Parts: sequence; structure tokens; C-alpha cells
Amino acid sequence: MFKGQPKGLFALALANTGERFGYYTMLAIFTLYMRSKFGWDENTAGQVYAIFLAGVYFMPLLGGIIADKIGYGKCVTTGAFVMIAGYLALAVPMATQQIDKWTLFAGLAFIAIGTGLFKGNLQVLVGNLYDDPKYAAKRDSAFSLFYMAINIGAMFAPAMAKALYMPFLNRAGYAEFVPIDSATETFGTGAGDYLQTLGSGYRLCFYVACASLVLSLLIYFFCRPWFKHADVNTKQAKAQDIKVLELTPKQTRDRIVALLLVFAVVIFFWMAFHQNGSALTFFADKYTKLNGITGSTRIWFNIWALALIAVSVYTLFSIFQSETKRARIISAVATIALWIGAILLYLRMPDPYNAVTSDFQQFNPFFVVALTPLSVAAFGALAKKGKEPSAPVKIGLGMLLAAVGFGVITAASTNLISPMDLGDKSQSILDPHWLIGTYFTLTVAELLLSPMGISFVSKVAPPKYKGLMMGGWFAATAIGNYLSRIPSALWKKIPLMANWAILISLCVVAGLIMFILRKKLEAATADA
Repeated sequence: MFKGQPKGLFALALANTGERFGYYTMLAIFTLYMRSKFGWDENTAGQVYAIFLAGVYFMPLLGGIIADKIGYGKCVTTGAFVMIAGYLALAVPMATQQIDKWTLFAGLAFIAIGTGLFKGNLQVLVGNLYDDPKYAAKRDSAFSLFYMAINIGAMFAPAMAKALYMPFLNRAGYAEFVPIDSATETFGTGAGDYLQTLGSGYRLCFYVACASLVLSLLIYFFCRPWFKHADVNTKQAKAQDIKVLELTPKQTRDRIVALLLVFAVVIFFWMAFHQNGSALTFFADKYTKLNGITGSTRIWFNIWALALIAVSVYTLFSIFQSETKRARIISAVATIALWIGAILLYLRMPDPYNAVTSDFQQFNPFFVVALTPLSVAAFGALAKKGKEPSAPVKIGLGMLLAAVGFGVITAASTNLISPMDLGDKSQSILDPHWLIGTYFTLTVAELLLSPMGISFVSKVAPPKYKGLMMGGWFAATAIGNYLSRIPSALWKKIPLMANWAILISLCVVAGLIMFILRKKLEAATADA
């Protein structure tokens, strides 16, 4: 799995892990911070949150255009420093609340712009490593490993955020939100100390984001010799007399059209997939039994036990992939030690255990990390037999599997009271395994689609438009993220089963379209 990969992959993956860890740590408390600091209601905080996310995913389009002109490495380093400035703007308290509000908006703008310069272009550097014929066959597995590294950061970030702000929340004396008087922008009696104490906890999360980025930059700079040769765009390559693949106008046009078709399809995947933060979260809150969880089900709600299990998957694979007996023994001992550690953490959990709705957010990154070795091994075995599916086929299968995932939650929804009839009440009767199964299926679909799609973009994009095309992938993600609000808007307006049926239909149609276009896409990119 790791054998035969260029060293530059690991440096770039770790640099991205640090950046994503900080980003998701900040994101975990972002709306809570806005509500406690400025007294904004859910709607106002939600609008700022949505605009910020849209900026974060649209800016790589601009960052890609810039990188195609000045270079990918320059954009990556500039983006990191711009993001650090943004997080510091959020972290450092200002003299007045009005100044704090303006520095919030400035900080968010810096983070979005910095992400646009950093994220897509870092992935272009990864793709450039595999333009070398020596590594070309490992491109898909490389992006699977890179994607896994992203999710390591995402998996631990919520736990870090919780560990940082919970002591301050307890010290504040009460957890109720204290509203602001919109006319005077002043808080009620006794609110000042509470908000100051709680705000200190939230600001620590912004400092963690800064520290994570500094660590990412250190990894990037110290390991730069490992991938420096990949940091070259078409303009720089010509200046250095490096041979660049020359495409005819028709080849360039065909490749761009193929990528645009893929972008159009994946919009619907992200629209469905990102229900994890909306409709599926509402489902967990209203219909899933969170209190009194007993037996082995409890282990799903211990992030540290899950982390040990995820690592054990890699050591287990190492037993069979190691070339020496000593290495196999070490891997076996490590696997057993990790399992024992997970069991001990499980036995220390309260029985019964009371979970919270946000706990379900850890399942997707856990499954990504744990299932990546299986994905890499399965496609590696198919590749050796000459039967590995093409990227369009993998994307189509991912769409259809996403439909199966929502089929699981549809089965769970049978005979449940619809949200429009339930109102503000709850019907918390469903076993958590229904949602866990849904997240499992959606994650398998994600592994078929997202890392494979990014790999496809890095391979097919015309050399002089690599940054732009990688930015296009993120722009499609941004559109999908925005459209994910539709099921939430319909949550209390249509029957529950109808909401899931919309998502299933979109995934099935998008998957079938991908299979219909498969030959056209494969023909257009056959020379890539």
C-alpha cells in the first residue's frame, strides 16, 4: 500500500493533514462562537457559515488560475501564511465588539482566500509526482492515501475542539445561550463574564488552527526536496527546457469537456453526501435513541477506541505485506496491542452510555481512514489482473452506492412520524446502527468517487490548465454543498420518505448518466 510511493506524497499528505485538522477544529465551534460572541440567532450565524464555506470551496478556482501563471508552490506557501493571518484575526480579542465583528469578517476572507491558494494546488503537486512513468500506475492509490490523511485531521478535530472549550463552558457556570439586545448591542445582566469565559475557550480553537498550519508549513519546507521536481507549471517547464506534453486544440477541448461532465455529476453526490451535517443530523436528533446505549454499541461513540481500531487495520495489512519475518511479528504484536487498547477504552465507558447528536459526525472520517487500505488493496488486485474499473466507472458506482446508503435510512424511516407532523417533539426509538450503517455505505461511495475523481482531474487536466481544473473540482463541490440545503428546507414540508426518495433519485440518475457517458469519457481521455 505504502511501498513504491514517492516520498513527496507523504510530505504533502502530512502538510494537508495539519491544515485540515486546524480547519475542522475551527469549524466545529464556529457557529457556537458567533452566537456567544455576537448574540446572532441560528439564521444569521448559519448564513455567515454558509457564505464562508462557499468561499472556501470556490476560491480554489481563482487559486488555480493564479498558480497556472506563477507556480503551484508559491501559491501553497502564500496561502498558508494568508490562512494563519486569518486565524489570528479570529483568535486575538479586540478592544470593542464592533472591531471584533470586522476582524471576524476579515479573518474569514483571509481563510477562504488562503485555502483557495493552498488546497487545490497542493493536490496538483501530488498529481505531478505521478506524471513520472515510474509512478503513473500508483496515481489512484496515492490519492486514496492522500484522502485518508485529510480525514485523520477531520476525525480528531471535533474531539480537540470539545476538549478545549468544555472546561471553559463548565467554568462559566451555565451552558444556556445568553442573547444580545439587537437594538443596543449589549448583553443582559451577568452575561459578560459568561461570554468572556466561553469566548476564551473558543478562541483557543483558532490558536490551534494557527499552530496546525505552522506545523504544516514546517513539514512542507523541510521535506520540499522530496517533491521540488513536481513544483513546475507549463510556463516554468518551458523556461527550464523541461519536456511538456503538447496537446492539440481538439485534445485540450475534449479533456476539458470530459472534466466538466464529471464535475456536473459529482455536484449531485456532494448535495446528497453532505446531509451528514443537516438532514441526517436532524434524523439523529429526532428519531435515533441516544440515551441508554448499552453493550458493544457503546464503542462506536469512543473516538479514541475507534482511532486504535483504524490504526490496527494498517498494522493488520502490514502482517501480510511485510517482506521479513521480523516485520510481520512486529506488525502482529502492534495489532494485538491496539485491539487490547481499544477494548480497555471500551470497558471504561459508562454502561449505559448517553451519546449526543454530534457524535455521529465522527463515523464518516473513521470509516474513510479504516477502509482506505481495503480500497487500495481491492483496486490493486484488480489492476494486477487488468480488470481495474476506469475512473468514470468508479464514480458511477459511487453514485449508485450513495443511493443504497439512503435506501438504508429509508428502510429505517418506515412507520416513523413525519417531521411535519412531529413538530418540535422527538420519536427517539431507532437503534444507532441504522445511521451507522448509512454512514458506512455513504463512506464506501465517497471512497469510490472523491479520491478517484481528484486523481482523474490530476491525470486528465491539460498541463497548462491543471490548477484551473483542480479548482473546478472544488467549485463543483461548493455548488453541491450549497444545494445540500434543499432537503433541510423541505424537512418539515414533505413526508420523510419523500425527502429520502429525492436524494435516492438524484444519485441513481447521476450514476446512470455517468455509465451512459462512460465510453465518451474514456475515449476523450484515452491519451492521458
